[in-house]
Amino acid sequence: MRLKEEGQVTVYGINYKDNPSAADQWLNALGDPFTRTGADVDGRVAIEWGVYGVPETFVVDAEGTIVYKHIGVLTDQALQNDILPLFSQVTQ
Repeated sequence: MRLKEEGQVTVYGINYKDNPSAADQWLNALGDPFTRTGADVDGRVAIEWGVYGVPETFVVDAEGTIVYKHIGVLTDQALQNDILPLFSQVTQ
């Protein structure tokens, strides 16, 4: 949620095979870190993006190219060491 609050990047979420109303309730209860959230109810988007398991985090540049993929829970260490350094690259 810190990235959204600090306005460093735009963060989008995709609910994978979740009931959209249940996903909204979950995000409202626990805090919604996303600027916008989509629903992949049948898993097709995940297949197209090459998702192996959830959660996964993607860094996408201004042209829509995936420049980094993190598989698993996004820890503070992964955020600091792997993802934040990419932001200067993808925003140029």
